[in-house]
Parts: sequence; structure tokens; C-alpha cells
Amino acid sequence: MVATPIGNLEDITLRALRILREADMILAEDTRVTRKLLSHYGIHTQLASYHEHSTDSATEHYVHCLLSGKNVALVSDAGTPAISDPGDRLIARAVTAGIPVIPIPGVSAALAAMSISGIAGGRHAFVGFPPRGRSDRRAFFLALRDVADAIVLYEAPQRIAACLQEALATLGDRDVLIARELTKRFETIFRGSLSRAIADLTHEKPRGEYTVVIKPPEASPPTSPEEDLVKAKLAEAAESGLPPREAARMVAEATGLSARDAYRRLAEMKGNA
Repeated sequence: MVATPIGNLEDITLRALRILREADMILAEDTRVTRKLLSHYGIHTQLASYHEHSTDSATEHYVHCLLSGKNVALVSDAGTPAISDPGDRLIARAVTAGIPVIPIPGVSAALAAMSISGIAGGRHAFVGFPPRGRSDRRAFFLALRDVADAIVLYEAPQRIAACLQEALATLGDRDVLIARELTKRFETIFRGSLSRAIADLTHEKPRGEYTVVIKPPEASPPTSPEEDLVKAKLAEAAESGLPPREAARMVAEATGLSARDAYRRLAEMKGNA
């Protein structure tokens, strides 16, 4: 499984180039795209097509090639194979057949974006491409609301606006990093809120592929035992049915809070109810 550049052709390892030269066959998502890379480095290995629409019989054919002793390199159009790209079916079938599957690591747009996100520890959940349908996309983001880490996803230009709007509606106005056309000539990096990103999109025509890093929700500051007591007494007073001033005096006596502050907070609780 050979990772290839996502744009800049210099972003390929020496090991990847050697493997591509030495392999008996290279399976490519789109042979036209991969041929440009091979031509750039003077590699003439046999090239064949393998993509998400390849038939089961094609998968079996390549497994047979592997069982016969051939070394096969699999690449996608860009980045690391089987990461939101074709390859998983062939990997699973090869593993079942007892064939060693070896990663040749390299570029990944998700990790490239995370590396400049500034998120402590780099903790993230990679979720690939959101569903295309509106209801499926909403369910997709609703399922991510309780994820405590950064969320990393890919999106196409024609759907990026709808994707960000759904993220805003379900996750809130979080900070994001949006990388467009990473390593390519027109690479752009946006840092800001989801609402600002959506506003910026109205002034330009979306183009190129997007990698979106949605930062984790801000953690609520831990409450002290004293504050926990205040909240409990406020809730008790609010449900007591006592007149507001008497309820405030009860809270003040139990917590040390001033009667004025207790009265104010009880009024706020009633207003938010």
C-alpha cells in the first residue's frame, strides 16, 4: 500500500519510489493520474486499474496474481490508499488469503491538516466524507456532537457550503481549520469560526478538495464544591414555592452568598426556565 503525493510531486518517499520501480504490477485508482507520477520519475512498471467500482472478479484476479508470487503495489490518485480511497476490499481479501500486506507510509491530507492545527496532543477522529443527502448528513453530524476530540473530514467543493452549515447547526459555532488544495499551487489555509468560514465562502467560488478540522468543544470549567452547594440550594429554593426574597434569604443563610446575589441568581434561573 504505497502513499503518493496529494499535489506536489516532491512529496514522495525514496522507499515508495523504489517499491514502485521493483513491483511486478501497480494497481491504480485512475491510471491516467498515476501515469503522470510514474513518468515524472521515469518508472515503467506495468500499470492496471483498481477502483471502488472494480468487480469482485477483478479483486479475485489480483489476489491470484499475489498468490502466484507477484509483488503488487496499490496506489490511489493521491495520498494514502484505503483512507477514504479504494483498496479496503483487496486488503481484506489478501489478508484472508494469508498474503502479507505492507504499508509504505507517506502523505495524508488529514494528518497534514492536523499537523498545523495546534490542537494539543493531536487527538482527533477522522470521519472521511460526510454523506451527500441532507438527512443523512444531519444524522452524520448529530452522531458527532459528543466526540470530545477534533473532527477531521474531507469534502468536495460543490458540497462544502452545505457541510459547514450542517456542522454549525449541529455542533455549534466551533473554531475550524480548513485546508484547500493542500501542497498544490493554490493552497489556502483558513482559521476561524464555522460562521466566518461560511460567510467567506459566499465571496468566492469553492474549488479544489477541502480538508476540515473542527476543533473540540470548549470544556466547561470545573465547579468548586462551594459552587455545587450554591447550585443545589438555589434549585431547592426555586422549587420551594417561597416568595422570592424569603427564598433568597434561605439560600444566603445556607451558603454564605449575599441575599442580593441569591435573589439575582434565582431571578436568572426563573428567566431561563
